[in-house]
Amino acid sequence: QVQLVESGGGLVQPGGSLRLSCIASGSTQRIDTVGWYRQAPGQERELVASIGRGGGRYYADSVKGRFTINMTKDLAKNTISLQMNSLEAQDTAVYYCNVDWGNPSSPLRFWGQGTQVTVSS
Repeated sequence: QVQLVESGGGLVQPGGSLRLSCIASGSTQRIDTVGWYRQAPGQERELVASIGRGGGRYYADSVKGRFTINMTKDLAKNTISLQMNSLEAQDTAVYYCNVDWGNPSSPLRFWGQGTQVTVSS
């Protein structure tokens, strides 16, 4: 299995940038897909960006052209990042790193602890 630890949230002014990082450790060789979700107060958790098994990227319409997801690997860990530019008040939410792991037909889903992003002047 894997363990996920997130960092990088905070308070930023509209138009600013933040970079979120998620370090995945453990049995990373069985990671299938990775992604970032967010949940604003009173709203459901939504998928923001993901990287599929073949490396293809998905972005929610609301973040296309502003957010970039990447993943780097080394022997000990995978690092999943979300670069967020031109931030807007509507981007305020708790952001969660996600990994689908194991059998692609029935993967286990792991979540980071969440990191708060607040966009406000």
